[in-house]
Amino acid sequence: MKKALLFINGEPPTRFPLIENYDRLFCTDGAYHYLANSSIIPDVISGDFDSMDIALFPEESDVITTPDQNLTDLQKVFKIIIAQGFQTVDIYGASGKQQDHFLGNLTAVQQVKNELSITLYDQYGYYFFAEKECVIDRCINKIVSLYPFPKAKKVETVGLEYPLFKENLSMHGRIGTRNKAVNDTVEIRFEEGELIVFVLNEKEQ
Repeated sequence: MKKALLFINGEPPTRFPLIENYDRLFCTDGAYHYLANSSIIPDVISGDFDSMDIALFPEESDVITTPDQNLTDLQKVFKIIIAQGFQTVDIYGASGKQQDHFLGNLTAVQQVKNELSITLYDQYGYYFFAEKECVIDRCINKIVSLYPFPKAKKVETVGLEYPLFKENLSMHGRIGTRNKAVNDTVEIRFEEGELIVFVLNEKEQ
């Protein structure tokens, strides 16, 4: 499976992943600044470039102009990634800064989650939209939070300190944040809806 690495214009990562683990490196125009400061050259740079001089970008980069103001930068770069045949994407810079951007990014990810396998990373850990059945490895003693987006029905978990037994989660009722993994492997199942799983880096928060 072709695997893409994507940087967007949220809070820059404190530690960059190994670039060589990916087939192609994408970034939106706002993220290019912090990549350039770290001497990282993206394969693809996308954006509307209204306030940027394209001539300043590296010659090695494929610059794709995406002027449609009805879509966010993330929605537009997802179209490019899908068109280039990628199935898996790791994203950095989706959280931090303005929180309306963060919520917009989550919405953009939800819209394409059936076309792309997406994991998002920040300085605290990683998060993703769960499949109806998913397994998380190497997480003993870590904080694992479940967040319905906006609801998830009949949620079951194995390996968490406070297990769920076919329980319904909702933004308007009970949510499942700040649980703790008591096994190295955590299993999550649910029957309907959308569920975001957050796994924190540090074992004690």
